[in-house]
Amino acid sequence: MSESTSTKRPTGPPPGSPGSGPGSKRPWIVLCIMCIGFFMSLLDGAIVNIAIPTLIHSLNASYDQVLWVIDAYMLVFSVLLITTGRLGDIVGYRRMYVIGIVTFTVASALCGFAGSPGALLAARVLQGLGSALLFPQVISVILTTFPPRMRGRAFGVFGIIVGFAPILGPVGGGLLLAHLSWRWIFFINVPIGIVTAILALTIVPAARTEQRHKLDPAGVALATLGLAGIVFGLIEGQRYDWGTITGPISIGAVIAVGVVLLIAFVLWQAWQQKRQGEPLMPLVLFNVRNFSVGNVVGFVFQLGMIGIAFVLVLYLQFARGYSALETGLALLPMAVLTAFGSALSGKLSDKFGGKYILMAGLGLLAVGLFLLVALVGPHTSIWTLMPALLVMGAASGATFTPLQQATMDGVDRGLAGAASGVSSTTRQIGGVLGTAVIGALLTSRLSTTLHQEAERRAGRLPEQLRDRFVNDVTQGAGHYAPAAVPGNLDAATGALYKHLTSETFAGGFSSAMNTTLVVAAVTLVLSALGCLLFTRPQKEEKGEETAPRPRGLGEQSEPGRG
Repeated sequence: MSESTSTKRPTGPPPGSPGSGPGSKRPWIVLCIMCIGFFMSLLDGAIVNIAIPTLIHSLNASYDQVLWVIDAYMLVFSVLLITTGRLGDIVGYRRMYVIGIVTFTVASALCGFAGSPGALLAARVLQGLGSALLFPQVISVILTTFPPRMRGRAFGVFGIIVGFAPILGPVGGGLLLAHLSWRWIFFINVPIGIVTAILALTIVPAARTEQRHKLDPAGVALATLGLAGIVFGLIEGQRYDWGTITGPISIGAVIAVGVVLLIAFVLWQAWQQKRQGEPLMPLVLFNVRNFSVGNVVGFVFQLGMIGIAFVLVLYLQFARGYSALETGLALLPMAVLTAFGSALSGKLSDKFGGKYILMAGLGLLAVGLFLLVALVGPHTSIWTLMPALLVMGAASGATFTPLQQATMDGVDRGLAGAASGVSSTTRQIGGVLGTAVIGALLTSRLSTTLHQEAERRAGRLPEQLRDRFVNDVTQGAGHYAPAAVPGNLDAATGALYKHLTSETFAGGFSSAMNTTLVVAAVTLVLSALGCLLFTRPQKEEKGEETAPRPRGLGEQSEPGRG
């Protein structure tokens, strides 16, 4: 909130500052408990991604059905963050977190017991709801528990999870799938969720704003439907070739309706604020320059960042032939550096502010991508790629933590939930858009490079197979996998056909991958330049740990807590 809106200073130590409340004596324990749920939801998403072949076989499901098991989770999670963030302001961050953990845990058990693709899909939708309920509360608790001078380190812990979970997912998932049933990738969440809910209820302080807020039903409907249209269109666009879904309904129409509804949502929020109502997304948040800049930078950052892991994993598994477990282990050093970098960048951000740390991290990440482009080839080993991966790991550790700190600098703590929901949604939409753009670019480029590579090698096959070879290999672009070998070939010809398809795919994918990584690198450079718009970090005044807050936005305990 802008400084001009601050009319009254708190008379005592602010809630969440040392010595002020039940959570202040052990803020790091509180943070760790809150991060368990976040880590569990991130890890589960990464594990499910590598279980696609197993789920298809075990549930007798189609490829599209299993993709929906993944996409439905992402859809529900993305569209509800603004609403669930605001709900934290209304009913309390701890309460919403516990509801989210319980929902996610119950949904995990239902996933494990699912006997059909439909049952698994329904349970995954419930899991997405649980994740959306708990996620914004973690950032809100950081804002309300830690003073500004300590938030960088707190967000550093958060950043460690962001770096580790996507890598540990394939490793842990590979081990579970190798030794246990696929159901255990969901059952493992149940005991963790139960323990976390108990710890949250007994240790995490119950805080909410003094002012009694009300939920904005019209705002919830407009935001949810608008985001659902955009996210659905971006997730499903490539599957429908960005054309018709059914009848007169097309991907473009769904996205357009979503955009119109979001515009209506913003206009409704402005009207609500003008008449001093209860907007779901208080537009006064955008009076804080760093919050506005941070959302733009975060959107562009995710737009470029999301494609890195997506393309790299496809390259290692399909072009180079690594298993999911081997891919996870190969990327583990990168994740370790990201974790250490997050912790270090948190301390540096507390000392110097997040602006320049973030700029350096984004710039170095772009350098790592250009280095990766220079090293990647159809026969490149993971050890050859390791220098680029280590640079990218260290750089990634200097991005998420300072971005969170710089974005939230100056945001009123009474609006922590709303701010968390908006910023998380912005980055989530950036990531979904990035996945769609990178996926479309990769597919388009891959069709061209595979056709070129196939024509170069087709002459090594008998003449009657050459046209079929070129056609089969080119069509493999949409599945990011080498073409299948025809079943009517003799052993020697079949072996040659298989060797040529693998060789062609590796060469074509390497070329297409380089194009997409260059685009991602340029996007990150633009994001780094956007950091110049951040203002200096807000200084703490003597005797205070946080900035002054408007009247009626202090925290108080939830009913039933001291």
